[in-house]
Amino acid sequence: MTGQMGQVDRRPLYEQVAERLREFIDTSGMQPGDKLSNVRDLATELQVGRSSVREAITALRAQGIVEVRHGDGIYLLERPENIIASLAAELVETHVDHPYIWETRQALETQCARLAAVHATKADLRELDAALKQMKAEIDSGQAGLDGDRRFHLGVAAAAHNPLLLRLLKGLKSALDRTSETSLTRPGQPEQSLADHHGIVDAIRARDGVMAADRMLAHLVGTTDRLVRR
Repeated sequence: MTGQMGQVDRRPLYEQVAERLREFIDTSGMQPGDKLSNVRDLATELQVGRSSVREAITALRAQGIVEVRHGDGIYLLERPENIIASLAAELVETHVDHPYIWETRQALETQCARLAAVHATKADLRELDAALKQMKAEIDSGQAGLDGDRRFHLGVAAAAHNPLLLRLLKGLKSALDRTSETSLTRPGQPEQSLADHHGIVDAIRARDGVMAADRMLAHLVGTTDRLVRR
């Protein structure tokens, strides 16, 4: 017998339906204030029971994504990526951003590095090299290298060629900028980060996804350890 069977999705059906609805909202270009189909039509389109759709709508409502106007219909309140950006901004303002934002950043950017090693084009690699040169020039002039650092991390995300990962990171931009600034203003950290970046690019250029992911994670964890106290 050849081939492998795909893993069974063990999440409750309503969670799967909620995810499909979020994906539809994301890809359809719906904007806040737009009206979704009714429960009956959604159940038909998704080929699931109405009860699962109602539970999914309840979940999206709890997340602040949709509003149910009784006797009128279901309306979009916020696009999913806006919810992420709002949450990140709230975390920054309440000064508990470091544990949560850094942990999320480690998960997202480690996967970006892994994918970049597979999908990076020559243009992507040139952009990463340019980011390294920019960061070095900033450090040599006595700066923290923030712009070059931001360009590097965005370049890795772009090189992954996964639009959803890129959108998630862009949605977290203000929070990530805050954590990077906190890290890179420590003595000696800009030089260490630049050296880490070079190692990550070397792994991406070598098409070694495991090494790229490991080096990105080690970089972010090493940067975080002295900043985060749970």
